[in-house]
Amino acid sequence: MSNEARTALSGHIDAIESAYEFMLAYAAQGRDGRGADYVAQVKKFMNGMIEALALIPAVASECLKDAEGRVAESHKDFVKVLTEDAKKSSAIVSFVLKQERITSQLVDNINASIHLRALLTDIFLLDEMLKTNSN
Repeated sequence: MSNEARTALSGHIDAIESAYEFMLAYAAQGRDGRGADYVAQVKKFMNGMIEALALIPAVASECLKDAEGRVAESHKDFVKVLTEDAKKSSAIVSFVLKQERITSQLVDNINASIHLRALLTDIFLLDEMLKTNSN
């Protein structure tokens, strides 16, 4: 695994985690989607999440390559799951971004989505596995 790939993966995980944390706070505030500053902030975080979701499968694959430069056979199924969970999470976030008003309730439903929770589990599992194996 290259240091560049690991650094990129960490950056994508941070972007997703930061967006999720901001979205948790936004959901708790009872916003009606009319405050331009708040809506602009949540949109910024959500767009950052979508960018990271688009890139994370390829970077994860790079981090999981074996000595011959291929994704280890034992990791291919995990990469497929990660890719699908990233696509589903991105679709949900994109759907909400296209709405005229982004209310706290809409964002709360994203936070509760089983797809996003599965993705978070995937990336935290991957991150921990890579940390464990690098020591």
